[in-house]
Amino acid sequence: MAKVRVLVVDDSLTVRRRLCEILAREVDIEIAGEAADGKQAIELCRELQPDVMTLDMMLPVMSGLAATEYIMAHCPTPILIVSSSTNRGAVFKTFDALAAGAVDVLEKPRGDEADGDWERKFVSTVKLVSRIKVITHPRGRLAGLARAPPEQILFPTAALSQSYRVVALGASTGGPNAIVLVLRSLRMVLTFPVLIVLHLGEQFGAAFADWLETQTPHSVAYAEDGEPVASIGGRVVLAPPGRHLLVRGGRLRLTSDPERQSCRPSIDVLFESLAREYGAETLACLLTGMGRDGAAGLLEIRKAGGYTIAQDEASSIVYGMPREAVALGAAERVLPLGQIGPAISELLARTRSG
Repeated sequence: MAKVRVLVVDDSLTVRRRLCEILAREVDIEIAGEAADGKQAIELCRELQPDVMTLDMMLPVMSGLAATEYIMAHCPTPILIVSSSTNRGAVFKTFDALAAGAVDVLEKPRGDEADGDWERKFVSTVKLVSRIKVITHPRGRLAGLARAPPEQILFPTAALSQSYRVVALGASTGGPNAIVLVLRSLRMVLTFPVLIVLHLGEQFGAAFADWLETQTPHSVAYAEDGEPVASIGGRVVLAPPGRHLLVRGGRLRLTSDPERQSCRPSIDVLFESLAREYGAETLACLLTGMGRDGAAGLLEIRKAGGYTIAQDEASSIVYGMPREAVALGAAERVLPLGQIGPAISELLARTRSG
């Protein structure tokens, strides 16, 4: 079996040697090369054509973000960001890199992890990311889809006559870019609450709401326990890192209950609560992501009469969660990313004018 060829990029020689040492222990991994700055990373990526690249954000000569944008435009390669969430600006650049096509992010070890935990997570994430088929120009390609006039989407009569009270989105790997494009392409001033669960590590997730607000025209914040859903209006509300988000008795609730599908927050937890709370008045969409979280919850919403959408395979960075939803029969429609926002807009516009 062919080995996974990894290009390790970090300006610290100590860090590079440590990452290479960890990877070299694996019989199915080969160190393809090392780079100390963004320009060298691009040159070696073109020359060596690795299966996956680990990339620091703070690099000399050319930043990790600039290197990501160039690589995804000219020699698309699965990129795992391995960086430190040292300040707000650095974290925002990490989100920018994810939006530009980097697959996932892993914080550098802090030193307080249990022995071997970070190393095991690093190796497993490198292997997972190496198997993801990335596309050229993900930002330009998908943004173009979002800006293009959508082809007419034929909805069932029940969907067009139905009134909706809440919109819910769930996403994981590839989710930051997908969420941005959906929110940007909502062709209306939002008057409906939009609830979102995104799988993102706590160290980086804490700043995601602030970053997302800079990328879309909508007001974005993390959920507050006990807040009435009716008071949210047209705001976008996110599950905080490490807390489940659900709706009970017309109010947002945050819990530290056990993980679902190895996730907290869990998309299933939110979706299932909306099926119970609002039933047919729920409009939900499951976006790109690894695993199966959200598929069962989307099915519960569909069973309750709500309208459900899953992102299609061609536009998904990882066709994991949406595929599971389709296999369960949970998705009323399967749409490319560029059509999801316009489709939601159409349904909500009819609710607003009805």
